[in-house]
Amino acid sequence: MDIEKIDLNLLRIFDALMRTRNVTLAGEIVGLSQPAVSFALNKLRVLTDDLLFVRTSKGMEPTPRALRMADPIQHVLEVVQRDVFLKDNFDPLTSTRVFTLSLSDVGEMVFLPKLLKKLRMSGPGITFKSVSMTPARLEEAMTAGEVDLAVGYFPDITKANFYQQHLFTHTFACLVRRDHPTIKRQLSMKQFLDASHVVVRAEGRSQEIMERYLEGQNIARKVGLSIPHFMSIPHLLPESDMIVTVPYSCAEAFAKFGTLKMLDLPMKAPAFDLKQHWHARYHRDAGNQWLRGIIYECFSKGI
Repeated sequence: MDIEKIDLNLLRIFDALMRTRNVTLAGEIVGLSQPAVSFALNKLRVLTDDLLFVRTSKGMEPTPRALRMADPIQHVLEVVQRDVFLKDNFDPLTSTRVFTLSLSDVGEMVFLPKLLKKLRMSGPGITFKSVSMTPARLEEAMTAGEVDLAVGYFPDITKANFYQQHLFTHTFACLVRRDHPTIKRQLSMKQFLDASHVVVRAEGRSQEIMERYLEGQNIARKVGLSIPHFMSIPHLLPESDMIVTVPYSCAEAFAKFGTLKMLDLPMKAPAFDLKQHWHARYHRDAGNQWLRGIIYECFSKGI
């Protein structure tokens, strides 16, 4: 038998005939007319070199060859229905899926607590894996299916095969130690310019927006310390009189430690958009759709 001449409809018609032993009823099951079913049966007879079904007073009785074919064909149809065409089912209450998210260190601090709290009830068996990588590597990883979502500020993800959804618009704030000797409840422009600054050089992140803004305004700071990450700030700042400018949500989180106080910038702060990004391969994935919905529900109105 030439397997290249077999199509799925022939197998469906064979299975319907096997179950009904009637050409008309088989046609009703597969949605074909009686002549169309007869034509398909003749095609199967040619391909198998066997009558397959013989007309008797009891109906279309299968030949021994047809009886041998019945179980394998039924199995093939079940596999196709179950594993190929059946819509993905995702139940967050029973799922043990591991979702990989690309987050910055600030993103972990800002997004994960609220997200994990939400999942305690809605997805108790779900696991998150947080990764951080360069913009170029991130696109490769998302294209390869290694990262489910990138959440935060990722301006480099712009290719046509990526989707994005706006979550909220963000801005910046300043932090100093709570008992700062000269900076109290408000921060003046003179104090901002006179102070020694901690500058976070997080490449490809929101800090670049602040840097470009200051350059555009011809505002030059006195840089006392340059660091690559945010997480050391709560340990460094209480031991100095320096000031740092960070994303607003980061300042809020660090101020909760009790050793730092949060202040508005003495100028109009620039804004930037935080979004969630995903590759087209996951656009219709049921689990990914569910997670995107949870993230949007948690953060579309801000932190």
